[in-house]
Amino acid sequence: MIVKPRTTPIYIKKLEALARRLPQSHPKRVGISEQLSKRLAGFKGEQKIDFPLSFLPEEEYHLFHDLRLFDGTHYFQLDTLILSQRFILILEVKNIKGTLYFDSHFNQLIRTIDDIKEGFPDPILQVKRQSAQLAKWLRMSNYPIIPIETFVVVSTPRTMLQTSSNNQYIYNKVLHSATLPYKVNEIHKSHLKEALQFKQLRNLSNQFINEHVPLEVDILLQQNISQSEIQTGVQCPNCFFLPLERDWGRWRCSQCSTISKDAHVQTLEDYALLINSTITNSSAREFLQVSSSTIVKKILSSMKLPHNDLKKGRKYYLS
Repeated sequence: MIVKPRTTPIYIKKLEALARRLPQSHPKRVGISEQLSKRLAGFKGEQKIDFPLSFLPEEEYHLFHDLRLFDGTHYFQLDTLILSQRFILILEVKNIKGTLYFDSHFNQLIRTIDDIKEGFPDPILQVKRQSAQLAKWLRMSNYPIIPIETFVVVSTPRTMLQTSSNNQYIYNKVLHSATLPYKVNEIHKSHLKEALQFKQLRNLSNQFINEHVPLEVDILLQQNISQSEIQTGVQCPNCFFLPLERDWGRWRCSQCSTISKDAHVQTLEDYALLINSTITNSSAREFLQVSSSTIVKKILSSMKLPHNDLKKGRKYYLS
């Protein structure tokens, strides 16, 4: 049973908004695009394991994707967590092409592609740390000891996996996504005792959801980009030109003649992702490049956004 579905991470949405709003000539545009490509590749890799996971019996397992918890000292984020009455399984997903060599001596991952070698942090060490943090979190929450298992899942089937002949530990910790259901079944058979009663399982499942803390980043501050560098105006959904012109209750693109009734929705979402989750009529006029407060009021009202009760300086919540 999927308790916490996989959704597009907010950080990816913020990078996408930033890519839409930076001028083509901006010096940081290429770097932003590269960051976005890497994040999207990682997210697509995580999505690739959804199919093999669908073969697990729903009544047996609770699945949580992109779960972020606080252990009292640090936050830790888990690509996928599988909860059962017998054990917890943490999956760290890697979407990396080429040949991967797991070096247990120096605790690093070496990727070779087109005869070029590149080093990555050791994902086995990473998931080991996540296991320790989750165990600490469970102790803080007064749950009984429950076995925590870990896998590094390589989601690209053509990726070749290698290690030294004396590194047998890797074979039990790293796998391709296609073998995931069978490996989970092996773990299930190896843990005969139920560590959690059904009520405890349900309570723990609810607590995971209640204590999940989404990562919030001020993307402009992080990337050292000022708000004045962000392009305003409603963007064309077809050719991406901006700003569109407001004409008889519609948006019209002067470049490709596209007509849209709701192109402002994406623009206000960009505002929420990049600048603020609340907006006033005055701020909306400036960002939409619409001079009429009456028109902007109609736009915001048509979206049925929650707002405070103030008549002057009313704030709309761009949830």
